[in-house]
Order: sequence, then structure tokens, then C-alpha cells
Amino acid sequence: MAQFTLYTHGQGPNGWKVVFALRALGLTYESKYLDFATAQQKEASFVTIQPNGRIPCLVDHQNGDFAIWESDAILLYIVDTYDKEHKISVTDPKEKAQTNQWLFFQSSGQGAYFGQAAHFKLFAPEKIPYGVTRYTNEVARVSQVMEDVLAKQPFLVGNKVTIADLSFIPWNTIAFQFLLPDGVDPKTAYPNLWAWHQKLVEIPYVAAGLAERTAAMAPKA
Repeated sequence: MAQFTLYTHGQGPNGWKVVFALRALGLTYESKYLDFATAQQKEASFVTIQPNGRIPCLVDHQNGDFAIWESDAILLYIVDTYDKEHKISVTDPKEKAQTNQWLFFQSSGQGAYFGQAAHFKLFAPEKIPYGVTRYTNEVARVSQVMEDVLAKQPFLVGNKVTIADLSFIPWNTIAFQFLLPDGVDPKTAYPNLWAWHQKLVEIPYVAAGLAERTAAMAPKA
């Protein structure tokens, strides 16, 4: 039996950052992909462990079936509990604070705004130009914040890959393809952000997670 059960969704970005962390530490997991079309994420059996009815949610079977949700909180739980060698975490108190800083920024700045950009640009039944402009401009603004920081340092915290870096990968993967304002090329507009992202997706455990994502999103026969 795998140590963890990860409740997630193939197309949902936030579950994949959890996969990256689990793979980085060699932790075993089983992914259960919830069917949003039938609102499985709102069923009583799931809401019992995730009262917000969203993905991801991680259940640790070797720790009393402890359930933790909110993707960046999950990352902190994983490294605080299992990253004894600090492969993707840090030990210095200031760097720990910086890690938390970036995770908060990912949740409130990247994830929230990029998600709204995706809604208004890709999925809204009615195209609302104000919504598209507002949130794609926020994608550009957040990307510029990252660009300015990464122009000065190779990674976000401690000159190494940490959960702070991993947390940004899934939404950036989508943003570079679909969410920036029309005509903005991420390769030229944000060269340091682009180069950092390319380094991250080439890490073996990240590449394996992305291959798993591709398989999960493939049409079922």
C-alpha cells in the first residue's frame, strides 16, 4: 500500500506541485482523480476530509490517516515531516521565512490571479473584456515580479531548488501558453523567469511528474 493517497484532478494545476515534492523525496502515493463533471469533490465522503470540497488533499496513512489540504500547506507538511536531509527545504530561520513568503505569494498572487485569468480568458461562458484584461495584466505583473527577482539569483530561496520553486511550476506552465496578454512572448518578456522554469521542468522528478500529468489528461479509451 502506498504511504499517501492524493486526491487530485488531472487538469487542476495545484495537485501537481504535491506530486513533485513526493517524487523528490521518494515517497509513495496513489493518486485518485476526482470527477468534477459529477461533482465528486462535493460528495460527503470527500468533504469529510476536505471541508472546502477542493483539490488537492493528501492523506498520510503512516501518520494516523492524517489529512491535509491547501496545496502549499501540503508542501510544508511534507518537508517538515519527511525531508530530513533537506533536499527541497532549508534550515536557516530567515530562509524558512522566505520560503513561507514565496508560498504565500504563490497562493495569493500567482494561483489566485492566474486562476481568474484562466476563467475569464478560457472558460467563461460570456467573454467579458474587462475581466480578461484585468487578470491577464495581473499575470504579466506577477511574472515581472518573478523576473526581477530571478535576474539576481538562480532560485527563490537558498540558492537551491526548494518547495518554493516547485510551487510555481504548474501555473507557469499554463500561463506561458495561454494566460499572458495577447502578443506577450514569455521567452523575450521574462527571460530569467523563462530560463528558471526550463531548469525546473528538466529536473528528473519534475519531468516524471509532468509525464504523469500528461498521461492523466489523455483521453480515456
